[in-house]
Order: sequence, then structure tokens, then C-alpha cells
Amino acid sequence: MPTYVYETIPATAGEETRRYEIRQSMKDAPLAKHPETGEPIRRVITGGLGFVNPSGRGSSKAAPRRPSHGGGCSCCH
Repeated sequence: MPTYVYETIPATAGEETRRYEIRQSMKDAPLAKHPETGEPIRRVITGGLGFVNPSGRGSSKAAPRRPSHGGGCSCCH
């Protein structure tokens, strides 16, 4: 199950938000209240992991496949 970041919704101007990490299924709707305190909360969208291609080339192309016959011939070079 993934862990999502939630933060409290300030009731007054200047009130600081508190952040929580809550585990829940991807199929579950985002929570509106903290499960233990009942405080109003909202899900925070955070950056995810991604693959970074250091050369910057071929990022949209699939990785080349090796021939299924072993590649001992010159047909695949």
C-alpha cells in the first residue's frame, strides 16, 4: 500500500499546517478528515520517482531488444 502525504487545513489565517503520512490503498478516495483526530486535511501532491536519462537522448524510445536467437549472426548488427 502506498503512503500519501496529507496536511491540515488551517482554520484561521496564520495557523501553521501539520503534515502526516498515511498509508491507504490507491483505490481509496482522498481523506477529508484525519482518521484519529477528525481534523480537516487535504492530500499533498508530491514529486515521484522517475527515470532520468543522463544523456537526454532516447527518453521516449523503448530500450533495444536483443535477438531471441542469441545474436551470433550478422542480421542484428
